[in-house]
Amino acid sequence: MPHILGIDIGSAATKAVLLDREGRMITSATVPLGTGTRGTESVIRRLYQNSSVDSSDKILTVATGYGRMEYKKADFQLSEITCHAKGVKYLIPGVRTIIDIGGQDSKAIRVNENGAIQQFVMNDKCAAGTGRFLEVMSRVLEVDLPRLGEIDEQADKVAEISSTCTVFAESEVISRLSQGERIPNIVAGIHQSVARRVAGLAMRVGLEEQVVLTGGVAQNRGVVRALERELKVRLVIPPNPQITGALGAALAGLERCRRRKGNF
Repeated sequence: MPHILGIDIGSAATKAVLLDREGRMITSATVPLGTGTRGTESVIRRLYQNSSVDSSDKILTVATGYGRMEYKKADFQLSEITCHAKGVKYLIPGVRTIIDIGGQDSKAIRVNENGAIQQFVMNDKCAAGTGRFLEVMSRVLEVDLPRLGEIDEQADKVAEISSTCTVFAESEVISRLSQGERIPNIVAGIHQSVARRVAGLAMRVGLEEQVVLTGGVAQNRGVVRALERELKVRLVIPPNPQITGALGAALAGLERCRRRKGNF
């Protein structure tokens, strides 16, 4: 079956999507290995193992994400802003604002009714407001990163974490622990800190509903609740919020193929 391969090579995970010639998703896969050939080749192997598609029928490969330039087998590379906008528009046609919280950066994108990008802003200079921030804090608290959302639900108040710097916030968390503060309350404070940072990005592009949250952090219900409180809107979460960049890359490849008359 002729198909397009889209790959999103992130700092914390590599994601991939296969699309058929009609633009239907055949399958997707995610491998938490980050950038580099090892993660990319691993996710591609898993992708084809999960489907009946023959890799020899691949027409085009498009790469995006933090490590896109490292994958030399791609036919071309695209920015993650472009790919996230395409992928989210495909899944949630009514989207106007996209918030993506990744392992190394976070971004806000505003699109028009046709999905064209109107404005975007990224936080790529600091770990605050990213998955990396949550990873550091989970280690300080000695809890598993995937359990943070569950632990947040046990909070009876939000323990304020005022610093937006990861290093200083780490010191604040240690101080809270030494003062006997409950871990769920500290986790709620950590999530609120992330939400404040990300909400600031969203407000800079001009918040407009529907607001869609993507990225691995979108699977953390504590962050989702905190961000909804900050923005005062209900967030839409795609069924698999990690793959929107890879999906957008595949869609861009499909568009290119369709422009080549008779080749797809």
